[in-house]
Amino acid sequence: MSSSAKLLGLAVVLCVIFAACDREKKPAQAAAPAGPVTLTGTEWSLEDLAGKGVIANARATLTFPEAGKVAGNGSCNRFTGTAEINGSAIKLGPLASTRMACVGEASTQETEYLTALEGAQRFEVKDGKLHLHVSGLDKPLVFHSAE
Repeated sequence: MSSSAKLLGLAVVLCVIFAACDREKKPAQAAAPAGPVTLTGTEWSLEDLAGKGVIANARATLTFPEAGKVAGNGSCNRFTGTAEINGSAIKLGPLASTRMACVGEASTQETEYLTALEGAQRFEVKDGKLHLHVSGLDKPLVFHSAE
């Protein structure tokens, strides 16, 4: 047998072996596509106000108690309002809040927070955190789960 015939025979044997090995492999399962994220029934605590962090002892929260509703704590006062969510688009407000005394940094944070919420345009949940992107702000508001 010539050396080219031996090489051709070896190539055929290798192809058959590789084909048999390939069939024994289990097919890779595609990752299930992520469904739409629902915020209804979730509770969040603000951990970053568009790159400014948050002040201690003035917990700002955001909850979605039922479809079409939003509520929470601005830093001193409770608030409530409407929530329109379509895919990753979000519109919050108008918001109404209580008028308890709120001074200093807590007052400033609350004003900035409530203003930002009413400017929300889109959201995403990444690594278990809610990122709320707001018109006019370079960085998102970032929340961690309060549950």
